[in-house]
Amino acid sequence: MMTWMLATHNKHKIEEIAWALHGIVEVKGVESIGFTTPIEENGHTLEENALLKAEAVYTHCPGSPVLADDSGLEVEALDMAPGVYSARWAGEPADSGRNIDKLLGLLDGQENRSARFRTVLCAIYRGEAHYFTGIVEGHICTERRGKSGFGYDPVFIPNGYPCTFAEMDLAEKNQISHRARAIQAFVECLKNQWNNLPNR
Repeated sequence: MMTWMLATHNKHKIEEIAWALHGIVEVKGVESIGFTTPIEENGHTLEENALLKAEAVYTHCPGSPVLADDSGLEVEALDMAPGVYSARWAGEPADSGRNIDKLLGLLDGQENRSARFRTVLCAIYRGEAHYFTGIVEGHICTERRGKSGFGYDPVFIPNGYPCTFAEMDLAEKNQISHRARAIQAFVECLKNQWNNLPNR
């Protein structure tokens, strides 16, 4: 089974991606190769940040295939903010609680609460970068609901569901999430273009 390095120190992302790719490819966190350097995410787009992270790890272990992702919440009434700045929207250090407080405050009394999560997955394979995008549409509720997930999950309700991401278990979230959809596009490429998966 092919092994891919995950260019993240975020244990929640590692858990989600490893779960989604279980039995398809093996994934390892960067700590397993002694990579502990923080990666400055100073890109202006999700694509730029995903590439920055992937390239940093690829430089550390040249030749190894690497996966990195960057995700953002895009809120229609806020001109698609916070977007690429989602993780540190309320300032440094990154704090999900303060980010949600800021979001709910800005949307207080707002009728249009439409939003979407978007993930860009960057895969460096054989020295070349490839991108896969996943989007899930939904809306922002008026208060936190649920204890699972991370980031903005307690206030995001995907279209067609009565609950927030934070009220779902990992298996249910991974059926519909933005990250899961980007990973599915990656798996299709592995199977149909790179011929790295057996017939299943």
